[in-house]
Amino acid sequence: MLTATSAPAVAPNGQSHSSLARLESLLRKLDQAAIAVSGGVDSLTLARVAHGVLGDNVTMYHAVSPAVPGEATQRVLALARQYGWRLEVIEAGEFDNDDYMRNPVNRCFFCKTSLYSAISAIANQTHAQILSGANTDDLGEYRPGLEAAKQHAVRHPFVEAGNSKAEVRALARQLGMDDVAELPAAPCLSSRVETGIAIDAVTLRAIHAIEKLVSAELKPITVRCRVRAEGVVIELDEAALTALDSDTRSLLMNRIRNTFAYDNAATSITFARYRTGSAFLIKRA
Repeated sequence: MLTATSAPAVAPNGQSHSSLARLESLLRKLDQAAIAVSGGVDSLTLARVAHGVLGDNVTMYHAVSPAVPGEATQRVLALARQYGWRLEVIEAGEFDNDDYMRNPVNRCFFCKTSLYSAISAIANQTHAQILSGANTDDLGEYRPGLEAAKQHAVRHPFVEAGNSKAEVRALARQLGMDDVAELPAAPCLSSRVETGIAIDAVTLRAIHAIEKLVSAELKPITVRCRVRAEGVVIELDEAALTALDSDTRSLLMNRIRNTFAYDNAATSITFARYRTGSAFLIKRA
């Protein structure tokens, strides 16, 4: 558990905006809270606000696994020290779940089930309410993890307060968390693996290494290394894809093959425009 000097959840200019007020009003009704903190803008912003309202009556839970980039864990640790959060780093155990590892279309359900079960095993001793950073934008997408949240009576304060992703980012800026506000969307590494291809830790490490390699070389806004049935697809934002010249493409392809240790002749490596969830296929009848 980490503790440090606490910082109030107030706007730098002392003004109380309506979104912050609504959120604080919801949180004040809780005696104890437990927040699943992934290291993204939503959960980190919620953690900051909740700590300002509840102090040590809220505990943050960050799960580590091969699907979680180390940078996310380091970010959570750093902010916990900075703001004085009570933090528990746990292993949710999703890699022990065969249903998760076979990577079905509802893989996220099994991931979140493992996460919320692990948090419940600790938090229920104090009757803490489990909270997530889901926002209203998430309700319009296929999110099987929300069903797992429902089964574990998890509440979503941003949803209850009517906050969209853009409003969460604005709230983070209001709280002086400018770096957090600008964090790009970063779903877990398992989301890069096409539905139906089994998850394994070695592949996830390779995916992460390749995304870091491409980021260092091209400085893209968005990069995803997708593992698909036909091979590896590197998805980039439009500007980065347009700027990719033939020499850099050849250099990256060689490095990618070395990272995955695939047979050069048998492995298809392509570059494509970034599409949200393009490795996540919903099979329909």
